[in-house]
Amino acid sequence: MRLFVGLDLPEDLRLTLAGLRAGINGARWMAPGNFHITLRFIGEADRHQAADLDDALADIDAPAFDLAFGGVGSFASRGRLRAIWAGLQPSGALNHLHDKVERASIRAGFAEEQRKFKPHVTLARLKGTPEIAARRFLEDHAGFTSRPFTVERFVLFESTLGGEGAHYTPICKYPLGSFDYEDYADLAEDYADSEV
Repeated sequence: MRLFVGLDLPEDLRLTLAGLRAGINGARWMAPGNFHITLRFIGEADRHQAADLDDALADIDAPAFDLAFGGVGSFASRGRLRAIWAGLQPSGALNHLHDKVERASIRAGFAEEQRKFKPHVTLARLKGTPEIAARRFLEDHAGFTSRPFTVERFVLFESTLGGEGAHYTPICKYPLGSFDYEDYADLAEDYADSEV
């Protein structure tokens, strides 16, 4: 099975993000049901590895927190745009949760993630898409923001590849602790200088 750990989104924000899906001819827009924020890509795992990961993730103790979207961006490879995404406003609490998920994944036997954490929701994949349209989209939506939403859990997903692209199925959901302003203030201070 192919796994990743992430955050699901409230339905109204899925619809808000879905409203951005226009203006780039040839883009492969993601289905709103697949919108998520990846905390840690795991990759292929057998049942025993998945069980070890589940145990490690279940031990995570972290507070609930608020997030909001802010801006759009792109990923490129070999000088060509490959994906368009919606970004998130900086969040020490999100970085804190990501770090805990990373440590749990390593304890469960998975290799350390080498890529820098860049929280986002992929909106479209680009292949042979005229870059001028993608650049215009990025300029037009640079000021995109959303209402804040509360993250009360994180999720272990299975990704199944098919002809229409990947389909994501929640396997396990892990609740976060009750929101505590003092915890949040400490996290904000700890991560004040970190890049999101």
